[in-house]
Amino acid sequence: MAPLLSACGGGSTRKAGANTKEGLRAALPTYAPNANAVKPDIAPVQGGSDVATDAGYLSYPASPPATVSGVPGRGGSYTAVTPLWGTAPPVGNSFYQAMDKALGVELTMKPADGINYSTIIPTMTAAKKLPDWINLPSWLNANFNTGGLVGTQLADLTPYLSGDNAKKYPNLAALPSGAWQMGVWGDKLYGIPCFSSSFGIPGATFYRRDILDARGITADQVTSADDLMNIGKELTDAKRGVWAFDDVWTYLQFSWGVPMNWKVDNGKLVHPFETQEFLEALDWHYRLATAGYMHPDTLAGDVANGATRFYSGKVLIGGGGLGAWNLADHQSGAAADPNYRRGAFNAVTADGKGTPVIYLGAAASMISYLNADLKPAQIEELLAVANYLAAPYGTAEYTLVNYGVEGVHHTRVNGVPTFTEEGKKDVQATTFPFLAAPGSVISNPGGDQVTKDYTSWSAANVKYLTKPPFWGMNFSMPPALATASAAQSVNDTIKDCYHGKKKVSDVQDAIAGWRSGPGERLKQWMTDNVLDKYGTGR
Repeated sequence: MAPLLSACGGGSTRKAGANTKEGLRAALPTYAPNANAVKPDIAPVQGGSDVATDAGYLSYPASPPATVSGVPGRGGSYTAVTPLWGTAPPVGNSFYQAMDKALGVELTMKPADGINYSTIIPTMTAAKKLPDWINLPSWLNANFNTGGLVGTQLADLTPYLSGDNAKKYPNLAALPSGAWQMGVWGDKLYGIPCFSSSFGIPGATFYRRDILDARGITADQVTSADDLMNIGKELTDAKRGVWAFDDVWTYLQFSWGVPMNWKVDNGKLVHPFETQEFLEALDWHYRLATAGYMHPDTLAGDVANGATRFYSGKVLIGGGGLGAWNLADHQSGAAADPNYRRGAFNAVTADGKGTPVIYLGAAASMISYLNADLKPAQIEELLAVANYLAAPYGTAEYTLVNYGVEGVHHTRVNGVPTFTEEGKKDVQATTFPFLAAPGSVISNPGGDQVTKDYTSWSAANVKYLTKPPFWGMNFSMPPALATASAAQSVNDTIKDCYHGKKKVSDVQDAIAGWRSGPGERLKQWMTDNVLDKYGTGR
């Protein structure tokens, strides 16, 4: 939820600045919807600028259309590194072979341990031994010193993709402009977005819709923080081992008008810690915890078993990322309770008055980069490959990239591509799609209700999405100030407060110590180097 930061450390003396409005506009590809995309069953709903819900699909195309004619590559040989949270596919497996044939290149995939990715990549950059193509998640920009790598070890893609140049790659041109912005540094385009969305919000306050519906409690009855507190009292039954709440602070705090990272008041930066809204939100969460409406394991800091508590009905309300709302979640929940159904409360204001705000998060957080040592012809070849990998949902290219070869890696079960044993072993969704991927869609074959619920909730809330200050801005921050921005000691105290272990006054004391030193230095640096030079980006 923090802005994109890149610490300038190591031996690099080059610093990539933020983007000017004019420079950013010139660097971005011209957006052009893909004419060959499969028509969705549930069309996107447009919100404000750069904001729209993801399209919904209730079935997979029986005859996937092609978006790329011929083979994109010219026979080049390249290496690629992506993070992998799971078991690495066998080297040279049949899926990799099929992909090389379809792409027209020899692309040696080298998945690296995602858990240790933040330490693996700096070793490569220090030795200047990056692969030809690499994924650098934006939340690790500070670890990677991405701002110091662009233009030195990472290739400038501006001449190939800016403006109408992107028309040569129609699948890439169809990606949201906001997603491309995440790869722009110092008015030049370097990164290729993966898993982009114009509905990239941090998360929501989820609830067990099946259980609350049975109690006559519907989402539209919740319009304020008081409503939630009353529901907590009604639903909690400690004798039966049921508590209303798991953690909800992370996403619910914005109902009080707490800014995301910063707000600008009369031209001056204000940190969330400095606002009355923050203290009011924290006070409510402290009262929620001490009222006895939160599960004891939650108060003890047990995060690992939160999903189990939710599935079993031991907790009925909890905050989480939107990635949890999918078919796998439905299947896991239904295994614990056949009636399982996830829902999410609509955005509310704490007092039930005025218009709620949902802050827009990153339009893409997985970004891939090409090696600066590649020749122009090689860059063009890999961009053609990226265009293939970015083919929209349900197309022939998408089917191969995500499911492999039909009859070998997947078969159709009730019309849905379903992995064979070989496919389960060889096809990983975190290899090729972490180099380039189409815009996100909502599709849960075999779980249509999940897709309908998610898209319905998105459509009802898209009007509340608002860009926070410095949205989508890449800028380089000294390591010490990046640490100050994290404010770990303050956040630890905040967590103890919304778990009922410390009081709001304890948080105020922690904030006072932070503000008098690192907090003031952070604010001054942000004012001098970002706000005064580049504005808020809005």
